[in-house]
Amino acid sequence: MNILLLGSGGREHAIAWKIAQSPKVNSLYIAPGNAGTSLVGTNVPISVNDFSAIKDFVLKSKVDMVVVGPEDPLVNGVYDFFAEDAELKCIPVIGPSKEGAQMEGSKDFSKAFMQRHGIPTAAYQSFTSTTLEDGIAFLKTMKAPYVLKADGLAAGKGVLILTDLQEAIDELKSMLDGKFGDASSTVVIEEFLSGIECSVFVMTDGQNYKILPEAKDYKRIGVGDQGLNTGGMGAVSPVPFADAAFMKKVEDRIIIPTINGLASESIIYKGFLFLGLIKVDGEPVVIEYNARMGDPETEVVMLRIQSDFVDLLEGVAYGNLQEKELVVDPRSAVTVMLVSGGYPGEYEKGKTITGFEKVQDSILFHAGTKLDGNQVLTNGGRVIAVSSYGKDKAEALAKSFANSEKISFEKKYFRSDIGFDL
Repeated sequence: MNILLLGSGGREHAIAWKIAQSPKVNSLYIAPGNAGTSLVGTNVPISVNDFSAIKDFVLKSKVDMVVVGPEDPLVNGVYDFFAEDAELKCIPVIGPSKEGAQMEGSKDFSKAFMQRHGIPTAAYQSFTSTTLEDGIAFLKTMKAPYVLKADGLAAGKGVLILTDLQEAIDELKSMLDGKFGDASSTVVIEEFLSGIECSVFVMTDGQNYKILPEAKDYKRIGVGDQGLNTGGMGAVSPVPFADAAFMKKVEDRIIIPTINGLASESIIYKGFLFLGLIKVDGEPVVIEYNARMGDPETEVVMLRIQSDFVDLLEGVAYGNLQEKELVVDPRSAVTVMLVSGGYPGEYEKGKTITGFEKVQDSILFHAGTKLDGNQVLTNGGRVIAVSSYGKDKAEALAKSFANSEKISFEKKYFRSDIGFDL
């Protein structure tokens, strides 16, 4: 079959790497892709949100399935675009409907969904510019630290955790005044939860589900989880504290009620469901949902899936996921993200990357790269995810750290303590 994968990051390179291993695949296209995805498929210079160009390409290239990597096209309704088009409706899209993507696209929507279906999450209220005074009053009833979340998509930067009440009030005003554009026209204020976090990934056909390997990512730019939030500086799988007893609670209290809740509300959801969880006093609580796989967690999750991934995707597409087998590699997998100097603030692009030929025992997933003739150049804040297997976390990390030193580009930086808290 011919598959089109939408996206251009490390997540998409990892998914493309896994799809390309399937004997079911004739041609794999990635739109727009990056320097790394060109090694496992054919890059197509189309934006993930240019639905008309995607349609033309899908019909011309006889694409049999579309797999959506990032959240933007899902929130913008790519699933619905296909479902409502006479020429496209027979081509499955792996990803939820526009309404289903609101599980990520609107914090207010997802919190209300959790409340309706008894899914454990932090207490919250939502506010707009017209209810600013109510928001300030609500903040004054809470204990520090204060958690403020932009309702909409804000490229991973729309969550503020503040220890000072006046600063929280000032930031609430700033967010409602457009600090994150339309994304913060509604702000969710919620109670702060103290615990350790992990990510759980689910594939679902809308009725049945498979729980993929869990992972833990590291968001802060600095060693010891200090400094600014990023898109993710590394990830580890498996997660020691997510043992069988904990995962049973996750399945019974969160996954099953979520899948059943979506079905009961007639929300079409065929794709990936990301659960951002925190373990509080031994119990799993949902911080957030995402409507797609996480990044950089995908770069370790894909390493641990031994099954034919395309077979699983077909199960999602055709509603028979329960008949498919998910086999998980027992080894540990880790990824260490090489980033541009200055990230997550201002950084320069177009730096030449060298040292690929020196890397041994690791898989390089490109995140922000592009080809310029025969040269690979930096093209983003997060540049390359150095991913490795090991008999345990320590062995896998040793490989990734060693190979991170071998890749070179001007002002390269990576965190040397991924997995430090496990």
